[in-house]
Amino acid sequence: MSQSSLIPTEKIIERLRYENPWWVNKQIPDTYKSMSRRLYFELFFPYVIEEKIRRALVLMGPRRVGKTVMLFHSIQKLIEENTNPQKIFFVGIDNPIYVHLSLEDLLSLCKQSLNQDNLDGCYVFFDEVQYLKDWERHLKALVDNYPNTKFIVSGSAAAALKWHSTESGAGRFTDFMLPPLTFQEYIHLKGMNHLIYDGKITYGNNQIPYCLTHDVKTFNKEFIHYLNFGGYPEVVLNERIQSDMGRYVKSDIVDKVLLRDLPSLYGIKDVQELNRFFTYIAYNSGNEFSYEKMSQESGIQKDTLKKYLEYLEAAFLIKVLNKVDINAKRLKRVTSFKVYLTNPSLRTALFSPIIETDQEMGNMVETAVLSQWMHREKLDLTYARWKEGEVDLVLVDDKKFKPVWGVEIKWSNRYFDKPNELKSLIAFCKSNSFQKALVTSIDQSGYKKIDDLLFSFLPASVYSYNIGDITLKMKNGR
Repeated sequence: MSQSSLIPTEKIIERLRYENPWWVNKQIPDTYKSMSRRLYFELFFPYVIEEKIRRALVLMGPRRVGKTVMLFHSIQKLIEENTNPQKIFFVGIDNPIYVHLSLEDLLSLCKQSLNQDNLDGCYVFFDEVQYLKDWERHLKALVDNYPNTKFIVSGSAAAALKWHSTESGAGRFTDFMLPPLTFQEYIHLKGMNHLIYDGKITYGNNQIPYCLTHDVKTFNKEFIHYLNFGGYPEVVLNERIQSDMGRYVKSDIVDKVLLRDLPSLYGIKDVQELNRFFTYIAYNSGNEFSYEKMSQESGIQKDTLKKYLEYLEAAFLIKVLNKVDINAKRLKRVTSFKVYLTNPSLRTALFSPIIETDQEMGNMVETAVLSQWMHREKLDLTYARWKEGEVDLVLVDDKKFKPVWGVEIKWSNRYFDKPNELKSLIAFCKSNSFQKALVTSIDQSGYKKIDDLLFSFLPASVYSYNIGDITLKMKNGR
């Protein structure tokens, strides 16, 4: 066994027993038991119990979105569904006590601690697997060597995970992406579903089912709270953390990812430079950048910038949105693009909470809307900009390379009263023979006719809620 002689085997087995209390008392720890399940749990659990396909399940996502909690909730449900608790193993790989052990070593120790002779029908959970060098090679070997055992791993240094799991785990891993909390999940976790009812909105010539609120004032108050504190399940339910958001998120998310995960994965030498660059982006979330301008403003060379953007995107901290022209054609040379935080509350953590009259509010609402869309894989979202105008969000059909829809994201009621001022959107619709488009507002809903165009207006909070709702329904195959 490749174990350092410094830590006796008994000590490691003691730790394993501590991490797996259900071996004795059939219960997961109370801290996890009392936490509400995320709505994404219903999507995740079927993969845990899937037996037909021999694959490990890889749960990925940014820090603090509740991956570990989801593993514990899975263990709880397995026990509720009469799985023998002594056939469920959990190992937190980030604990220094396991530092010299391979996944295979850890498995033997689990068997040893329960005097089990084989692992058939067992569920093995490895949390924070990215702390193990070459984890994907080890995991692939386990999947091959233990055909009747289910392996579930989680990891947050996404870059490494994403790109390793595609290369070496081909056909051996199923990826499940757990994004930051959607606004819909936030409302659910806070027990405020009573603010929502099933209604319909007019979109073009159709009435489509939509979740609406009968109290837009309270709903908006929650939305602003979500912008400030909403991306992380723990923060939503804990006022103590909200009062010291900077310390909690900064030390736990920003510092660990920027100062530890990314430098160790990519060999970044100048950690402070990366940190400064991220702070600069966070402050300007939703703005358009060019490499030139970015390089001038941050004092970082262009090649290094490109790498940093790639790393930050792989770590789920930012999303880069590319630009198309008025007909949604790709531009030959990528000179400018927009950068968004994947989670608006990251900005609050670094600077300070925003209130609805702040001038940054427009950019933060855009950031929030975009972060709801991030739960959809394989969506070609862009923004359109041409000499005379711009449209905030454009979906491009990746087969026909034509725009599917355009949305103008505003935190203002002005355009509800003066829809003719939406000159860019009008030009975009006419140029693409669109009859309809969606515009967000603060609290106005309804539709307006301009020439032969129909613009549907919706509060930004209601639009954000529905992106999450529709995404979950799609993923549930409904």
